[in-house]
Amino acid sequence: MIVYVNGDSHSAGAEAVNPHAFAEDDPLYWALGRQPHPDNLRVSYGCELANMLYAVLECAAESAASNESNDRILRTTQEYLANDSKPDLVVIGWSTWEREEWLHNGIYYQVTASGTDTVPHELKTQYKEWVVMQDQPYREKRLLEWHTRIHNFHKELDELNIPHVFFNTYSHFAPIRTGQITVSSIPHKELDWGNSYIDPYNPDLTYYNWCIQKGFKTVNPTSYHFGVDAHCAWAEFLYQRIVEKNLTA
Repeated sequence: MIVYVNGDSHSAGAEAVNPHAFAEDDPLYWALGRQPHPDNLRVSYGCELANMLYAVLECAAESAASNESNDRILRTTQEYLANDSKPDLVVIGWSTWEREEWLHNGIYYQVTASGTDTVPHELKTQYKEWVVMQDQPYREKRLLEWHTRIHNFHKELDELNIPHVFFNTYSHFAPIRTGQITVSSIPHKELDWGNSYIDPYNPDLTYYNWCIQKGFKTVNPTSYHFGVDAHCAWAEFLYQRIVEKNLTA
């Protein structure tokens, strides 16, 4: 049995036991490149879940200082499936809506609206202009865009008969449920996800908020990442849902 996990730094287990984001940041593991540090991956929720299911873990998540975009998550998962890979279960923790992936000269750059990301000189003006664009209507458009794109991917996995569990790590689609979307030019309504998405319209069921409400602390006051105890608890939460909903092939 194979469990494929993708997502941002939370799915990579960033900082759970080791402060290095990438394996290559540690001289002992530099040859592993941008893979999650083995110490963190070993205690991540994905690894814990795979152990519970007696499965092999294949993890494509990256840390990158927490700025991995949904563009990268979706792209790498589709590339994985295009190589005739058919896992028994796909688990994806979706990132925040404003992050983007830009392809430039054959290299993918992950950008956020922080205004502090490092991009090539020729992209600096574009990046500054993009950061300025981040007003409320733009953020709502991004939310609605990802609402549709993730649902289309959900349907794609259904057509391939690949069981999957989605959840939001921090952002959520609650404004669609509460009617707080002000961009009236874009149609929006709650969609049918079957049993495959841990209520995307409920902010309490994002990974981050769920951990906080359960009393888990981040690894340090300046971090958004959680330690081993939170990863174990989230893995158990996912496992119970998977068993109850019979979500494995």
